[in-house]
Amino acid sequence: MTELPPAARPSATHAQGDAARTIVSIENLEVSFATDAGAIKAVDRVSLSVAAGEVLAIVGESGSGKTVTAKSILGLLPETATARGAILLSSRATADGSGTGAHVNNVVRLSKKKLRDVRGSDVSMVFQEPSTALNPVYTVGWQIAEGLRAHGTYTRAEAKAKAIDILGRVGIPDPETRVNYYPHQFSGGQKQRVVIAQALVLDPGLIVADEPTTALDVTVQAEILDLLRRCRDEFGTAIVLITHNMGVVADLADRVAVMYQGRVVEEADAVTLFSDPQNDYTKKLLASVPHIGQGALQTAERASGRAENWQQNAPVVVASGLRIEYPGRFGRGGFVAVDGVDFEIRAGEVLGLVGESGSGKTTIGRAIGGLTRVTGGSLTVLDHEMNGIRERVFKKVRSDIGFVFQDPASSFNPLLTIADCVAEPLVIHGRAENPREARPRVDELLEAVQLPKSYGDRYPHELSGGQRQRASLARAIALEPKLLIADEPTSALDVSVQARVLELFAELQREFGFAALFISHDLAVVDLLADRIAVLYKGKLVEEGTGSEVLGAPKHPYTQRLLASLPVPDPIEQAKRREALRELRAEEARTAGSA
Repeated sequence: MTELPPAARPSATHAQGDAARTIVSIENLEVSFATDAGAIKAVDRVSLSVAAGEVLAIVGESGSGKTVTAKSILGLLPETATARGAILLSSRATADGSGTGAHVNNVVRLSKKKLRDVRGSDVSMVFQEPSTALNPVYTVGWQIAEGLRAHGTYTRAEAKAKAIDILGRVGIPDPETRVNYYPHQFSGGQKQRVVIAQALVLDPGLIVADEPTTALDVTVQAEILDLLRRCRDEFGTAIVLITHNMGVVADLADRVAVMYQGRVVEEADAVTLFSDPQNDYTKKLLASVPHIGQGALQTAERASGRAENWQQNAPVVVASGLRIEYPGRFGRGGFVAVDGVDFEIRAGEVLGLVGESGSGKTTIGRAIGGLTRVTGGSLTVLDHEMNGIRERVFKKVRSDIGFVFQDPASSFNPLLTIADCVAEPLVIHGRAENPREARPRVDELLEAVQLPKSYGDRYPHELSGGQRQRASLARAIALEPKLLIADEPTSALDVSVQARVLELFAELQREFGFAALFISHDLAVVDLLADRIAVLYKGKLVEEGTGSEVLGAPKHPYTQRLLASLPVPDPIEQAKRREALRELRAEEARTAGSA
């Protein structure tokens, strides 16, 4: 990967001065939101500081105030918010713009015009979801140059040249051509690199990264973390990292602040916090993090609860030479998403499907649910051959298949109450005339997923992410399916909520006995839930076995790289793993070069 801009890399003298320089200092910050029920305090007397070249991670469960604190640094709070206290942000330029020294702005008191001057030049933000942060109707080059145009006078050629330069330096291949591409022409990891390029193009002293790796698979996540680390080391940039992934914290953070109910309950350097947490909430948070190897006990417990010779039962799903090809457009050839895959799922069994983005995981899940056409081989679902099946034939089978989607917020109709959403499959499949008739069953389902039945009268936006995912589970099991497909159901949840949802999933699976296809890029989560794990790579199944076989002793080079890319919640161990991953990549590069 190309080096970062030499102009952005501080000189030795500048770096020494920056090392002790505080980039942002938050002093007794309070943020409250006006609601119909009165003011709600989201941040309560928070004080934090970040020095140049330092990464501060802010962690905590949903609603703890971490994102509100981060957005306050850029003055990105909505009009309903009231902020008090001080956020002292250092600038590399003097007040007259001569650039000969630093001055400090109190962001809380800045006017809208002055905030526009500060954003981008002094502080930038990397948002959680690059697909929504990038405008789909403009090229990425235009969007990167937008920041340059807002903060200086550049000709079109100069702005494009800078955009090409920064794209190359964040690792986008062929930047001279791809500067003219639109966001949909990039992968998820590449889009995140484009967003980071936007943040870096004006060389700000501080980057606020809000869940920058949440939707990325572990291999791409490792590359993005390397890029952020180089921003710190070579730019001298301070980084405020908001994340619920404790492995990411261990991999990147120098210091960690733990927030709970709007307050900082513990702050320490990363090694100390992971090795010797002091606050009870911090201990609980770290205990919720799944680890590779924990799944062996759960797998044994599930096996002991099953009848003897259960493996001889007829499988619920059988794939043999499964091939799925998407047709090409405008004279281009088709794209093979799944190529000759064999696997099966037996009744009561959980198969974990892992692999990077584009490996074919979701395509297989959609094919099993009858949402994507099978183009070759055989796929039998509940004794129905999916290759060439007609919709009117498969419609009768749909009641035996439940779905849990990645984002519960977008999978629920925002105009319907939770009770109406959960009742929908019951009404569609004729188990009830209308949602009112289905309400007693809906109340039972909500209590089964540990939600009060009164929550049925709420709308989706009135529930937290974890609560919405529980309601999504209730809807998925409403028809008592024989097969459940869960596609990344915990990727957007913080670790404590994720732990509760995973426990609930395991309890429901034991109680109802459904077979499950669990799709995820989190290997530790899959290890915890799955009886067997299948690894996909570029549409092919490269390895399959129990958790101890696949994750404990991986045989395929891709599985080894996937496992090495997974950050673990231990800074010392993660530093060793990071070095091992570098050596593995170097060996792969040497092998590819010799070939």
